Amino acid sequence: MKPVYKRILLKISGEVLAGENGHGIDFDTVNTVCGVIKECADMGVQIGIVVGGGNFWRGRSSGKMDRTRADNMGMLATVINCLALQEALIQLGNDAKVMTALDIQRMALPFNKDEAVRLLEAGSVVIFGCGTGSPFFSTDSGAALRANEIGADVFFKATNVDGVYDKDPNKYPDAVKYDTLSYDEILEKHLGVMDNTAAALAGNAKLPVLVFNLNDPGNIKRAVLGENIGTIVR
Repeated sequence: MKPVYKRILLKISGEVLAGENGHGIDFDTVNTVCGVIKECADMGVQIGIVVGGGNFWRGRSSGKMDRTRADNMGMLATVINCLALQEALIQLGNDAKVMTALDIQRMALPFNKDEAVRLLEAGSVVIFGCGTGSPFFSTDSGAALRANEIGADVFFKATNVDGVYDKDPNKYPDAVKYDTLSYDEILEKHLGVMDNTAAALAGNAKLPVLVFNLNDPGNIKRAVLGENIGTIVR
């Protein structure tokens, strides 16, 4: 089978990288995820990645702390995950570069759209850190922004559930899964699959978003090949 997408933006939550530990980085999980990413790159797919930092820090759970400082800490947490993914990919034999929205030039390249596209076309996996570079924006918004900037064909939102449901499937056994949704439905039904800013960025650009479960990393390859998994938002 051939990939149905030429260039993808893959959003990975930090919690996924923690594995069963629930905190920090489980390198067996990271290596497994990166192994599948390399398989997709070997098929000629150009891959950009945005990774969250929730396995280290969640700014919205910081209580009375100043929101800007809390979000700045979250942006730095994403960089730790970016470097872990980069190292795993390089050890697997696939070039990887980290680009950050905040300047950390001893560790990563500053984000530049044209350079990111050049690296993607040269076969590097490009990992984007620090979200949008501004507080009050989620990494989902950062992922939608980067997907638009690099001209991705699709935004893969890899989560811990196998799609979008009408209510939390972990709490309600009668929750119903959607196969397809529109951006308007996400907002009108308050489904919470992504924040309103991310939905607006993707919707305005007519960027399809595929939500699927990353507990089975093989789903990344299945999604690239166009198999019917998760929920597609158009």
